[in-house]
Amino acid sequence: MLFDGFLGKLTSGKWAKIAKCSPDTALNDINDLIAKGVLVKNSEGGRSTNYSLARLHCTDEIQE
Repeated sequence: MLFDGFLGKLTSGKWAKIAKCSPDTALNDINDLIAKGVLVKNSEGGRSTNYSLARLHCTDEIQE
């Protein structure tokens, strides 16, 4: 758990509460993070739309 009381999937409503911003600003923030590859939109849509952290891929090979 990253924040007190944060359980489950990230939604724009939860982001608005965490960031103490309007729902519109929360959605803009989330869309920006999607564009930067930080978040991905999950398959549920409509009022159930939620987001997850994108999987990070390391491009550097470990050399011994």
